[in-house]
Amino acid sequence: MALPEGMTVRAAVPADAAAICALLNRVDEIEIGRAEFSVGEIEDELGHPGVDLALDSWLLADAEGELVGYGLVRDPSGGERIDLDQYLLPDQLDGGQHLFDLMEVRAVELARRNGAERAVLHLMLNSDPTVDTGALRGRGWRTVRRHHVLTREVDAAKDPAPVPPAGVRLRDCTAEEDRRTAHRLLQQSFAEHFDFKPRGYEQWLEDIDADALDWSLVWIARLDGAGDGAGDVAVLRTRDERGGPAWASNIGVLPAARGRGLGGYLLRHFFAHYAALGRTKVGLGVDTANATGAPALYRNHGMELDFAVDTWELTLPVGT
Repeated sequence: MALPEGMTVRAAVPADAAAICALLNRVDEIEIGRAEFSVGEIEDELGHPGVDLALDSWLLADAEGELVGYGLVRDPSGGERIDLDQYLLPDQLDGGQHLFDLMEVRAVELARRNGAERAVLHLMLNSDPTVDTGALRGRGWRTVRRHHVLTREVDAAKDPAPVPPAGVRLRDCTAEEDRRTAHRLLQQSFAEHFDFKPRGYEQWLEDIDADALDWSLVWIARLDGAGDGAGDVAVLRTRDERGGPAWASNIGVLPAARGRGLGGYLLRHFFAHYAALGRTKVGLGVDTANATGAPALYRNHGMELDFAVDTWELTLPVGT
C-alpha cells in the first residue's frame, strides 16, 4: 500500500530512543493500561549488533510530524524464522499497512540471505491490540499461539524462603562456568517448546544483554546423589525490573528431572527472594499450550492473568 499523503517514513537512529519509548508507552497505556518501556530498553534494542537500523527499522510520522508507528525486523534464527515488531497508534490503518509492506519485504530478504527456502514471519501482539487484526488477517497472517502474562503479589512475611526438595542444592551463576551451565540447561529444557531457537553460548549472551545482567539473580538447581537424573537439572533466570514487576525470564527443568517438585521450588524461591528485597509484585510469561504443566503450576501458586499476547504467523516464498 502506498504511503498515505502527508505521512513520512524513515529508518530509526539511536537518537530516536526517547521518542520511540514514548510511542511504545502510549500503545501500552491503550492496550494494558500502563507504560512498561524504559528508554534504556529501547537503546539496547536499537544498538543490538544483529540489527541494521538503516534496513531493519522504520518510523512512521503523520502530517504534523508526530510519531505514530514503529517497525522493526529481527533475524534471531539465521534461517527461515524472522521476527517482526510493529507498534501503531489507533486509526492509522493505511500507514500500518505501508509499514507491513516494507517489513515483509525485508523479512523475505533476510530469509533469502540465510539460504532458507521460505520466510516464516512471527509477530507478537496484545490480544486486544491497536493494530487492525482484520487487515492483518487480510494479508494472510494467522494466530498460532497465545501466551499469558501472569503476576502475583509477594510479601516477605507470607513468602519465606522455601525448603528445597530432598537432595537439591541451589547456587547462583556469578561464575563463568555456571553461566555456561545455565545456557546448556535452558537449551535442553526448552528444546521441545514452541518457537524454540537453538543458540550458541555467545549468541545467547548477546540476546539476553548479559553485560547488564545481574548474574546473582540466575540460579542452578543441582540434584545430589548417584543414578539417572543426578547433577545440574534446572535453572531459574530472573531480572529485577525497576519499571514493573520483578520478572522470571525462564524456569527450565530437564525432562529427566521433572515430577520431583523442582519447578514449584524454583517458583517459590523466586517469590521469596524478591519479597526479601522489598519487591511487592513478580511476573512471568507462559505459553498457554505448554505441555509440561507450567500454566497449572503457576495458577496453583497464586499467579493471576495480567494480559494475553498472541503470536501471529505469515509464511512467504523466498524466490531467487
